[in-house]
Amino acid sequence: MKEQSYIYFLTNQYNNVLYIGVTNDIVRRIAEHKVKINKGFSYKYNCEKLVYHETYSLMTDAIAREKQLKNWKRDWKNKLVEDFNPEWDDLSKDIGITDELITAIKAQYTCHAELVSVSPNFQEIAGQDRNDAHEQAVEKAEREFEIYRQREMRQLESDFDRAVKQLTQKNNKE
Repeated sequence: MKEQSYIYFLTNQYNNVLYIGVTNDIVRRIAEHKVKINKGFSYKYNCEKLVYHETYSLMTDAIAREKQLKNWKRDWKNKLVEDFNPEWDDLSKDIGITDELITAIKAQYTCHAELVSVSPNFQEIAGQDRNDAHEQAVEKAEREFEIYRQREMRQLESDFDRAVKQLTQKNNKE
């Protein structure tokens, strides 16, 4: 599959604020905005309605376009949106954003937050690329769970052996 990059405009419910972003995964990124993962501009001004987007084959081109658009006058940006999306409708569903995806993104970041609270080293890992950090965190959580499971199994085996021994002793006395 060919890698693509995107620039996008988000706005609030009143269409009076515009956020311009760039990403290599527009579905994931818009879902993150809707879930309010990052506490930046789009969070502060409640920008979660996708009203415009462009696709590029190179990230460098998308970044250049984002910089260009950020320097435009607001009227020019409005005209761009109106030519593309006259009613300023939320285009999220058109690109594949579903309620199920929003729920999954919330769950993923809830899991991430729990891992941060459980594992002191996760903050260090989280500074790396998100996908790598998530993958490493999942692997670490799986390793920690396996250690926990083995400890619990040893305890269960010990309890079982103790119960068998007590039952055997009881049967021998009778």
